Amino acid sequence: SRRSRENEWRKRGGGGTGEGGAKKRLDALSVGYFRRVGERLSEGFTEDEERVLFVENVLAEVKGQAALVAMDVTGSVTLQRLLPLASLSQVGEVLAELGGESGSALKTVSCDKCGGHVVESALRQMPRWREKSPLEDQSATTEGEAEDCGVLEPQVLSLCRVMKDHCAEFIRHTHGSHVARTLIHVLAGCLGPARSDTARVKDRNVPTQLTYFEVPTSFWWELKHLSTSLMEHVNVCVTDPVASAVLQNMLMVCHRGRPKLCKQLTRGIVGYLTSLSSAPGVSPLLVFLKDAACSRLIETVIQLSHKALLRDLYKNHLKGQLVNLAIHPIANFPIQRLTAASASYKMFLKVFDELTEGLEAILAAGHMGVIVQLTDSCAEWEEKQGEMMQSLLRAFHCAEPASRHTACLPLFLSLLTHDVYYCSETTEGDTLTERPLSSICYHGSRLVQSLAKFKDRSLLLNSLRSLTPADHLTLGTDQTGSHVLQLLVTSSSDKGRGKILRRLEGQYVQMACSRYGSRVLEAIWTSATVPQRQSIAKELVSCENQLRSDQFARHIWAKFALTHFVKRQAQWQEVQMGESKKRKLFSDILD
Repeated sequence: SRRSRENEWRKRGGGGTGEGGAKKRLDALSVGYFRRVGERLSEGFTEDEERVLFVENVLAEVKGQAALVAMDVTGSVTLQRLLPLASLSQVGEVLAELGGESGSALKTVSCDKCGGHVVESALRQMPRWREKSPLEDQSATTEGEAEDCGVLEPQVLSLCRVMKDHCAEFIRHTHGSHVARTLIHVLAGCLGPARSDTARVKDRNVPTQLTYFEVPTSFWWELKHLSTSLMEHVNVCVTDPVASAVLQNMLMVCHRGRPKLCKQLTRGIVGYLTSLSSAPGVSPLLVFLKDAACSRLIETVIQLSHKALLRDLYKNHLKGQLVNLAIHPIANFPIQRLTAASASYKMFLKVFDELTEGLEAILAAGHMGVIVQLTDSCAEWEEKQGEMMQSLLRAFHCAEPASRHTACLPLFLSLLTHDVYYCSETTEGDTLTERPLSSICYHGSRLVQSLAKFKDRSLLLNSLRSLTPADHLTLGTDQTGSHVLQLLVTSSSDKGRGKILRRLEGQYVQMACSRYGSRVLEAIWTSATVPQRQSIAKELVSCENQLRSDQFARHIWAKFALTHFVKRQAQWQEVQMGESKKRKLFSDILD
């Protein structure tokens, strides 16, 4: 039981006093006691009263040794799990002890590899400042709630003061910078997932889910003061990658909740960078764009800039340099952000004209992110879509003669020019014009998906229809190519979809048994007409045993209700007709 475990710990010297007692107590907490506390936390609690009593007893034992416990590996992990169960007053007391009388000790703990996690965990409890404890009396007054917050709020403000006093050290430190970033989020009233949760997420394109909450008024002022302190050390932020991440964090947070402050910060950063000396006639910004540490900060500034600042950046610093920057291994990333950010403004037309002139050079450099982003942005400018397609045809050497247009899809998917893709020659010296689809790559798939958003997709669709059935199967079962086939089929009209599906006849069973092809087949089924579904179902039911035994195809069999198709085809058709009518009805409403 909990009580017997605590008694056992006390017998081992956990309750000792004085210097010797304190040392014994630290050893016991680090090795044995906190392990048992962690085990008890894993077991969970059936009643709130039991949980509250347990947390109170553990924190009572930690009292006087909070800093030592927080900076111990085992103690740190357990405290991180314990603080979310504690009341805000208890969390505030832990932070108060970690900071000492003046609060300056928070710097040491925050910059520790274990202690920093504890401070972050304490800060992350701030969203609960208006919540009532489950055991709190129902007649508790608002003053009681404010008092509960009043214990934690001063400690957060104390951490702000410590960070402002030691700003450069904080933002440069590997562990201290993470505390600074969490503190900025708390002051702004928004929190993302904990570091332990985000460590598993590797996809940068997945947006971070934020939780918003109301904060005390003092936090808004403190956020402004903290931003001022960061700008006083902007020279550190533009050269140090760890410090740069803190300033980027401040920009992102202010962009969501304090747009005016964000505007001031972006202006200040650009003003500082452009004020530095450089070679005569060369903007200093061009130097920083090629720097690994600073270019990431400039990316964020461009992404969050308002129209006037974007126009100033292009007109006074980047005009005429976009192609050179786009082929640079580092500077091409800020150019991608500029292309995306300018898509909503007329200045995109100038950016587009400049980049399309060097499209083949960018392709040769292998910086497909620039080309994909430029194509993506063209989706918003219909008048530039035809020009973009023609520029790509020229870059891939399939613009002339016109008979080469039908080869554009394999070339785009593989990111190979016509000369390289069809490099084999016959004995008579003629170049081969047919080759099995191969070498589908990620950026090639992204490029075609962007082109599929254009109003006129006739070149892509004609090229798709010219592929052999085997090529269609290759495209549909490829990890990246499957997204292309899915988008082209589902976004086509019923007539256009029918033409593509005729090329897929005889391939449905193999697609159903493929990890990626089965997903494409489900999407095709959802958008298909009833006659098209019947055609697919007739082909699939001929291989019932194979489909039912396959790990992917068995889900297709169940979702398409193919058992009903075999045994009760008339009833199956009625159900499909009903689903088709519902889909058309909702489509009309959305349109």
